[in-house]
Amino acid sequence: MAADSSRSLWHILRGNLFTLFNAIVGGSFILLLALGQWQDSLFGLAVIANVLIGVVQEYRAKRTLDKLTLFHAPQARVLREGRVTEIAVADVVLDDVLVLRAGDQVSADATIVQADALEIDQSLLTGEADPVALTVQGDVLSGSAVVAGYGRARVVRVGADSFANQLTREAKQFSLVNSELRNGINRIIRWISWALVPLTALVVNGQMKALGGWTQAIETGTWRHGVVSATASTISMIPQGLVLITSVTFALAAVKLARNQVLVQELPAVEGLARVDVVCLDKTGTLTEGSVVFDDVLEIQVPSVPRWRQVLGWFGADANANATARALAVEFDDAGGLRPLSVLPFNSTRKWGSVAFDAEDSAGTWVLGAPEMILNTSVSDDVAVLRTAAGLAGEGKRTLALTHTLYPMNVSEAAQERLPDGLRAVAIVTFREKVRPDAAQTLSYFQEQGVGLRVISGDNPLTVAAVARAVGLQFEGDGYDARTLPEDLASMEEVLEQHHVFGRVTPTQKRDMVNALQRRGHVVAMTGDGVNDALALKQADIGIAMGSGADATKAVSRLVLLDGEFSHLPKVVAEGRRVIANVELVSKLFLTKTAYAVLLALAFGLLLWEFPFLPRQLSAADGLTIGIPAFFLTLLPNERRYIPGFQRRSLAFSIPAGFVISVVILAVDAYSRVTVGNTQDAAQTASFIAVSLAGLWVLAALIRPLNRWRTLILAIMYLGLFACLTVPIIRDFFDLELPTGDLLAVAIGVAIAGCLGIEIIQRIRQRRNPDSPGG
Repeated sequence: MAADSSRSLWHILRGNLFTLFNAIVGGSFILLLALGQWQDSLFGLAVIANVLIGVVQEYRAKRTLDKLTLFHAPQARVLREGRVTEIAVADVVLDDVLVLRAGDQVSADATIVQADALEIDQSLLTGEADPVALTVQGDVLSGSAVVAGYGRARVVRVGADSFANQLTREAKQFSLVNSELRNGINRIIRWISWALVPLTALVVNGQMKALGGWTQAIETGTWRHGVVSATASTISMIPQGLVLITSVTFALAAVKLARNQVLVQELPAVEGLARVDVVCLDKTGTLTEGSVVFDDVLEIQVPSVPRWRQVLGWFGADANANATARALAVEFDDAGGLRPLSVLPFNSTRKWGSVAFDAEDSAGTWVLGAPEMILNTSVSDDVAVLRTAAGLAGEGKRTLALTHTLYPMNVSEAAQERLPDGLRAVAIVTFREKVRPDAAQTLSYFQEQGVGLRVISGDNPLTVAAVARAVGLQFEGDGYDARTLPEDLASMEEVLEQHHVFGRVTPTQKRDMVNALQRRGHVVAMTGDGVNDALALKQADIGIAMGSGADATKAVSRLVLLDGEFSHLPKVVAEGRRVIANVELVSKLFLTKTAYAVLLALAFGLLLWEFPFLPRQLSAADGLTIGIPAFFLTLLPNERRYIPGFQRRSLAFSIPAGFVISVVILAVDAYSRVTVGNTQDAAQTASFIAVSLAGLWVLAALIRPLNRWRTLILAIMYLGLFACLTVPIIRDFFDLELPTGDLLAVAIGVAIAGCLGIEIIQRIRQRRNPDSPGG
């Protein structure tokens, strides 16, 4: 049995619930409820929401990975006790004899014991699009498909030992997508969480000392007030809303993309694609639809056989025709008028098939097959045809030659599978892989955006190169044959920088190529649909699977294009850019508050001053300057291209802006302490006014240039501040008392000075980072 692909539900709950962050915030929440201060415990709702979103997100990823399977068909057909029986794939055991028919998917590694024109498609495992003809003693691998003929095979490997399971075992291991936003935010929160322990101890001691000392505070019961003040200081240092806003933003983006048939299997993948600077593309099933279509026909004049087009129509309509021959039916029609004397079906071993007719104008034997297999190199006319066919093949086209001889083979002669004498070329037919109609437009978009492209396939390099050019990719040469690719990653890096189209690539090479690009500092996306792509999809920063692809590729991918339409990828990029730019903008709001909260905790703890806010008052200020506007700002359009350095830019603005606001609050609180006649409620309200005005200026500075929606958000927040100070029911809930006289003037005046300082910081940042959101 394969190893589990993901964490258990208990481990998910434990990982999201039992963190230092949750311990401090959750403990503060419970403490305030126990003290009866429910109005001051509103911040606890953000903690609950954070945990729920984290658990749901990871459990959703777990369920997806746990469904990983390589088989489209849940049943296998086996021969037991002389009878053909259908059983569950899981019940297939060693030495079972599989009964293989066209359309079946092989459920275990096996050795062929009977074959009747048996052809196997291994493209999901190897990337090679051409079917493989198998004979007795040949090996067939689990995950491959029967495309023609009939056979029986004895099982030699099952379960975890099978080739397909070995190929995807590494891909099935659980991992989270690399997200700069999530990593940066988690890193900041980790720093803050560890700093909270000593800071909280400092604040609690300062509050008790401010109330007359520990003994007096305990004896008089004022310790309760000190605990509430200390909690306000502690909670203000934690940007708990930033995690929530980021998770909600990712979730809303995923819902929006789902409406466009893009399944986001892990939320930060939306951000990830916007950061990608190299996209690796599989050919079969990704750039192409995995089928061949008729391309053209080159007639070679043979006046004695005028009905050659009808003969091609017969080959296309034959019930035993393979996929290539069936493509002829679109262009040629046999009109049902030809009755064969003998038929030898095409197979991939001899690479030709034949039919004989006795009709007067099409009499004789017709052979359709690979030119090099049916034409004679000692005949000058055939040599010329072979040269033409080779030139067409060099363009990445598949070629078949239609030849004719007047001698009609009978059934016994056809059974000997020998070419008849006197064959002369009648026509060369070319085929091409059917390119996805939206592939060229999407690749053009990526090239315009400066994203590098690499086409990586298990197919013939010439064929891969032809498809790449068909979708508009510009490159030198005819495609790099990966059989000569160096194994050393450093050398491989050089090859990948110089070449863009690769053929004959093995599954492990695909993974190594992605790894080599990442070693060069690239953020890599990989698209694919086959099991052979699973390792590379897992290695890539963002794996993108086609909805029609193998279950393994969909399970390990971050994004799934449910309808297989490439044209959705630009929408994902645009959504990712909106998420990155908007989350970076609001992160500056949250981290500015964290910066001034940490500085205030240090200052008030060392000065032994009582903290100037109640938790509910800080919640109101946070809601007006950060929480409410942040939610709406993350929903607005933002097409700024991704620029690395989110964490550095956020802290470079937030720390100096937080320092300015902390000075503003200290100045207002200090003034209220040295003047007489100010009640505690009035002093707290003066600090509330100052921090709110300065915080709203931070908001105004970051959201410029203003448009209609941003102006509306800002105006509503100022109205909200006015309502908090003037509407009795709101004012009473937050325990606010409008200060009068000098204290009110000082609060407004110092806040204005703080706004000027924030504006200077913002102007400096804009000069240094003109493309950054909010500078």
